[in-house]
Amino acid sequence: MRTTSTVLGGVRILAALLMATTAQADEQAAIDGCSDRLMSVGGPDARSGGEVLNTEFSEAGILVVLLDDGGTVWRCIAYDDGTVGDLTIARGSDDGEGAMAGDGDGQGITTTERVHFHRGEDSATRTKTLSPGASIRYLLGARAEQFLSVRVTPHTASLDYQIINPDGSFLLDMTPSDRSYRGQLWQSGDHVVEVINRGSKMVPYNVTLKIE
Repeated sequence: MRTTSTVLGGVRILAALLMATTAQADEQAAIDGCSDRLMSVGGPDARSGGEVLNTEFSEAGILVVLLDDGGTVWRCIAYDDGTVGDLTIARGSDDGEGAMAGDGDGQGITTTERVHFHRGEDSATRTKTLSPGASIRYLLGARAEQFLSVRVTPHTASLDYQIINPDGSFLLDMTPSDRSYRGQLWQSGDHVVEVINRGSKMVPYNVTLKIE
């Protein structure tokens, strides 16, 4: 019996080691894929492929957070074969105009804009135009237990949006613009409302953001 128990214990240890080795290989493949993608699209500051700040496994894939040489933080979703599903800016190095790293034509580019409310007001409306494949991330500082309301109104075709918590998790997954949102926040810090044009045409729109 003791011999059998010893053998079973050894098998369990070997299986655990194999699983750990596989997970490490999958993680490294995801990191390599994200670094390669960042170097190809991130501009001069991303030539090194970025510094890995964090990795996290999820059902959607492997989340890799990278910091480029210009101080921009990138959020990448990749898979165990190194394929990249999504690469977006999580926190930009703002040049004062809200523009982030990337090409200048606006197509497929993510930009970031901090939203400030006028004194005595709890909401703000922005009017923008999104190029095909582009997105804009609106940063709002808010506290846990406050309520956030979002309404995206495209003038022509449909848009999508998502809301990201300060820790990078999703408060609201990708949602079509014909559905408004109101919900209570459970973290304090900068929340991101990202409006995304997944279509093939330029789309002008209004977005109204409210914190109560």
